[in-house]
Amino acid sequence: MRGVFITFEGGEGSGKSTQIRLLAERLRVAGSEVRTFREPGGVEPGDTGERIRDILLDPAHYGLDVRAELLLYEASRAQLVAAHYRPALEAGAIVLCDRYADSSVAYQGYARAILPVEEVRELNRIATGGLVPDLTLLLDVDVADGLEQARAKGADRLEMEGPEFHQRVREGYLAMAAAEPERFRIVHRGSVASVAAEVWSHVEALLAERGRV
Repeated sequence: MRGVFITFEGGEGSGKSTQIRLLAERLRVAGSEVRTFREPGGVEPGDTGERIRDILLDPAHYGLDVRAELLLYEASRAQLVAAHYRPALEAGAIVLCDRYADSSVAYQGYARAILPVEEVRELNRIATGGLVPDLTLLLDVDVADGLEQARAKGADRLEMEGPEFHQRVREGYLAMAAAEPERFRIVHRGSVASVAAEVWSHVEALLAERGRV
């Protein structure tokens, strides 16, 4: 049985990592094999993906060219897909990913507004080999609220961008969700428990459809 690929998207401070952790715990208690990942990144400290992450998020690289930025994201993504996502899915696992190709469309496409969105999509297709999530959960959050929460721990290179940039990120995500309602589910801000309940309702429906519950 092929696995299930679920991605979490959203702006800064939207709570993706918390919701992935809660969902993974619930699925594991129910007996599912679950693998969790984040983008950009790798699996082990110091591996190629983590080194790329360090470059992309370090404020010291604030002036990074948008094309270089995008290609670094795609390099990290291509390695994760080949080495981890596809093998896990082929083994029947549920793969949960904190950001995926839609993040590049939102940030490097809509928000940077330098490269055409369709060019970003094409690079995503090349990097992923056409691997598309079964479900994408968009955790939608007010830009000001999200940035306040994200920056409370110290801002990384992307969190340092102004509110206008992050508003374009949000608008880009909402445009993608409107264009692909069969894949996206929008989850609005609420308490951790209420968001987790809504996330579960969407995941449970997908798993039932696939005969996994």
